[in-house]
Amino acid sequence: MDVYLPIAEVTQDVYVLLGLGFAVGLLSGMFGVGGGFLLTPLLMFVGIPEPIAVASATNQLVGSSVTGVIGHTRRGNVDFKIGTVIVAGGAAGSLTGVLLFGYLRRQGQIDLIISMGYVILLGTLGTLMLTESVGAILRARDADAQPRRLHAHSWFHRLPFKMRFRRSKLYISALLPLGIGYGLGILSGLLGISGGFLAVPAMIYLLGMPASVVLGTSLFQTVFIAALSTILQAMTNQTVDAMLALLVLLGGVIGVHYGSRAAPRFKSEYLRVGLALLILGVGIKLLYDVTVEPTNLFSIAPRVQ
Repeated sequence: MDVYLPIAEVTQDVYVLLGLGFAVGLLSGMFGVGGGFLLTPLLMFVGIPEPIAVASATNQLVGSSVTGVIGHTRRGNVDFKIGTVIVAGGAAGSLTGVLLFGYLRRQGQIDLIISMGYVILLGTLGTLMLTESVGAILRARDADAQPRRLHAHSWFHRLPFKMRFRRSKLYISALLPLGIGYGLGILSGLLGISGGFLAVPAMIYLLGMPASVVLGTSLFQTVFIAALSTILQAMTNQTVDAMLALLVLLGGVIGVHYGSRAAPRFKSEYLRVGLALLILGVGIKLLYDVTVEPTNLFSIAPRVQ
């Protein structure tokens, strides 16, 4: 069944869009990440224009993350105080990212920037995740392996404006979570991703948060940063397709429910290997699309005012 997307100005199969949303929501529930880093390029693969894919994908992150936050809140696995500080930084970052998005779009460079940004992002992320996952599997087989320290105190732990975060048992500078939130906001506004795959290791290795509250807190900040990015994109750049966003959101909400239930049944190391290979595959496909000579070398498009 086909549906016309008025902002994207293309016709798409409803079940394909629902399926993409479901698949990304499934990953969100299993890994505690927003999934926008996969949803945006997948939408581009099925023919959604890059600016529309970026702006509309952030809406799906809101729905899937809300579902995940509710589940983690019931188990007491969300540090709302440190999450709120991250969101404060993310608000400023989202505005920066959306304004940069609009500028690059007016210059006619946004399609290339989005594609190359994802090639670099997915290639780096997939490689690091694959290396870490394989290393974790090998360490698990070595009974004599010594456990690694999750984080070490560095110069940034001596920064001013310290706050006490009782749920995470931390006493650190508020500038750290603010800075993390700002970076995540820029990624959300510019590339349509929640940054959960960056927020989780940053919370563990930089902030020193306990692993038990990291996933829930990551999803908490995703809800607000992604929602703000969606609103700013709609108001500033008019690139949010409500029909597209609704379909992927519906699929994502269903997917995250099943993902959170399925996660405990699998070993996390092997799941991360599979996700890393998927990420690398998407990155390679994007690189191929950017570098291969197109069938039609010229196109006529209206200039964005």
